[in-house]
Amino acid sequence: MTPRRLALLTALALGLALVVVLWLRIPWAATPQVSDPTGGLTTDQLDRADSFAAALRPASVANLLLGLVVSGVLGLTRTGARWVTAVARPLGGGWFWQVVLGTVVLTAAGRVVTLPLAAYGEVVRHRFGLSTRSWPLWARDVAVDTGITAGLTALGLVLLVAVARRAPRTWWAWVGVGAAGLVVAGSFLYPVVIEPAFNDFTSLPAGPLRTDLLDLAAANGTPVQDVLVADASRRTTALNAYVSGFGSTRRIVVYDTLLDQLPDDQIESIAAHELGHVATDDVLTGTLVGALGAGAGVALLGWLLGSAPLLRRAGAEGPGDPRVVPLVLLLVAVGTLLSTPVQNGVSRQLEARADQHSLDLAEDPDAFAAVMRRLAVANLNQPDPPAAWQWFFGSHPTTAQRVAAAQEWSR
Repeated sequence: MTPRRLALLTALALGLALVVVLWLRIPWAATPQVSDPTGGLTTDQLDRADSFAAALRPASVANLLLGLVVSGVLGLTRTGARWVTAVARPLGGGWFWQVVLGTVVLTAAGRVVTLPLAAYGEVVRHRFGLSTRSWPLWARDVAVDTGITAGLTALGLVLLVAVARRAPRTWWAWVGVGAAGLVVAGSFLYPVVIEPAFNDFTSLPAGPLRTDLLDLAAANGTPVQDVLVADASRRTTALNAYVSGFGSTRRIVVYDTLLDQLPDDQIESIAAHELGHVATDDVLTGTLVGALGAGAGVALLGWLLGSAPLLRRAGAEGPGDPRVVPLVLLLVAVGTLLSTPVQNGVSRQLEARADQHSLDLAEDPDAFAAVMRRLAVANLNQPDPPAAWQWFFGSHPTTAQRVAAAQEWSR
């Protein structure tokens, strides 16, 4: 059996294992029957959400498509390969610098080309009062995000090219194991490395809310080490809370906007939802799914990079050639796009289960329905978005579905 065919069979086997994990770990429940598609929002609130979506969505789609076009031009022509070679020439032109600097330049180029659309999106968020960021802070966030993305991507591509140079026939197997390991490591490191790059966190002062949240976590069987407040108001008026970390790093995080805008019972309802993810090991499920997906994706990449016509078009000789970087970035971008509706479909099921857990734990369906409406109004979410948009981009049940779930729980 040829290495390329073995890579394809491995991708199919890991894909099948991924399907089995999703089937066993995901609660494939029917969505609740929605009797009121408005979710209880007023006409003014609905009009505002519709206007925001009409202003932002075309730019979001254009941003996505433009990014793909740029990746396609760089990955399917020799332009990207020439860039990779040129940027490393001042440092001697070795393969390591070609991969690292090439990845940085290509990532930055994609971000620069789409920057006007990203800036327009920020203008829209400012216009509707959703963003509170100053433009210097926005520029800083874009730069930090670009730097983190480029750094992590360069790390992965250095691993790929280095292994492919040493094991040209089986590189995809070793890199697949490494990619799965990075997914697992990322689950542990994200709360303590990435999150602090964008927000400052302080412990919620002692008081009834802190006590209630800690007690709620204990009653959930998932005690947390702390309750933290994120300074989200520096950037947004949106409302959010989450639980992150494992073991000694597990903590409840609430946006300071929640503390300013919501009563304690509604904050506790949101926290109960987030604790539901912990109780059902959704982070573990996501990590396992991500690791299998990474392994399958790298194996599929091994099959694709075995195509001589594709490599010739990209101006690369093989996976161990640093000039393959633009092609890999394109294939990853396409794979990410194609997997988006699958990931969001899984996410909606997990979020619906966490909603049910919140209702069972807090036993306050009125507070749950109220906070879902408040979240929709604050975050400018349409309670019943177009079905195609929800299928592709919706990571949570709609507001109308969540309110209907609370009503079903009451009955």
